[in-house]
Amino acid sequence: MKPIIPALLLALSGLATGAAAESTFEKVKVDAGAQLFAAECRRCHATDADHESYGPPLENILGRAAGSYPDYEYSIALEASGIVWTPAALRAWMEDNDGFMPGTKMRHVGIDDRTVQDFILAYLASITTRDGSKIAD
Repeated sequence: MKPIIPALLLALSGLATGAAAESTFEKVKVDAGAQLFAAECRRCHATDADHESYGPPLENILGRAAGSYPDYEYSIALEASGIVWTPAALRAWMEDNDGFMPGTKMRHVGIDDRTVQDFILAYLASITTRDGSKIAD
């Protein structure tokens, strides 16, 4: 066997292991995000319309226009904002929704820990079932 072939096989096996590790890491992030969502967000937001909540459900939030969930009475500020819920917009909202969107009716304590935000965003991405790949970050 030529020396290049074992090196190539070793490199390819490392890619498979890296992909498995990445998949495990993403699952851990999503699971942690689900727990953090339950602790920080669930008191007001359900994940879907099958569960009651004070605020709008957050299933398919990524890529959704702000203030557009049907049959929810949004503040004028949010409804007229023209923003789309990208990961960056959601991060800013989690950190300081009143600063990000003055005039909103949502009351909440800011989540300024970026790791907690990352985990919650991973969870929200996992419950976004439509393709939002064309949405800018």
